[in-house]
Amino acid sequence: MMFYKESKNAYNELSRTNIGGEKMNQLQLEVMKKRPGFIAALDQSGGSTPKALKGYGIKEDAYHNDDEMFALIHEMRSRVITSKAFTSEHILAAILFEKTMDGKIMGKFTADYLWDEKQIVPILKIDKGLKDAQDGVKLMKDMPTLDDLLARANKRHIFGTKERSVIDAANPKGIHAIVEQQFEVAKKVISYDLVPIIEPEVTITIPDKKEAEALLLQELKAGLAKLGPNDKVIFKLSIPTVPGLYDKLASDQHVVRIVALSGGYSQKEANLKLKENKKMVASFSRALLQDLRYQQSQAEFDDTLNKAILGIYDASVNKNK
Repeated sequence: MMFYKESKNAYNELSRTNIGGEKMNQLQLEVMKKRPGFIAALDQSGGSTPKALKGYGIKEDAYHNDDEMFALIHEMRSRVITSKAFTSEHILAAILFEKTMDGKIMGKFTADYLWDEKQIVPILKIDKGLKDAQDGVKLMKDMPTLDDLLARANKRHIFGTKERSVIDAANPKGIHAIVEQQFEVAKKVISYDLVPIIEPEVTITIPDKKEAEALLLQELKAGLAKLGPNDKVIFKLSIPTVPGLYDKLASDQHVVRIVALSGGYSQKEANLKLKENKKMVASFSRALLQDLRYQQSQAEFDDTLNKAILGIYDASVNKNK
């Protein structure tokens, strides 16, 4: 049963009402805060699209330029979103790539289809990739057209954004810089009445992952302390080595949700580790899509996707004691 059955077309009805100094869709905010479920990450961008298509069973010789490549990935994402398995009963939100936001599904812009037809909150990936490594981290590349993109996101009825950078070592200087940049971008996003997902990913294979996560936690706390009273953020973090490390962040007034990235773990591994973290829900990409194939019949596709969704949902809402 859908958590907000009455929400069909609610975005257009509510618009971005100003409540408590915040302009945002209040119904979508309530979904993100309270509804059980997880976030589906469907935001592979230019650099990762060939790998995503290959995993889906489409080889590089099936397309000859970027336009054809992006058309194929949009078809894949559309197939996922329109699947009968992809519902608000288990899924809170979907993260979209810019071209997916500008594309249409069943005659509607993707964000409108997600919300009007599925009651799933639309979120936009805004980063443009990573800079070269320095001080053990990879900062986000500069985003000179960010203002234009955020203005378009408003027009396309996007609720929030996602911006990723990467931590490869427990380097205090680098981790401070990465969190500082994340919050700087987050404040810009908030100024456009959108909710940012702050994603400083800790690489799961580094030998000092535990130490890096301890440093990251302190920097995240410091960043939250500098936000305005009505500012809202979501954290997307690697599943920590110490279970429950980030749980206390969930009680901060600024934090809407804490979500976990799969980070290269298999679906099974990611689900098991996620269950140990009571305040985190999933925001998986590869772990969600890993068994889907272009060649599958619609029934096979729906069944495969449904099994993945149910497993990730269970890990998000049923926690180990």
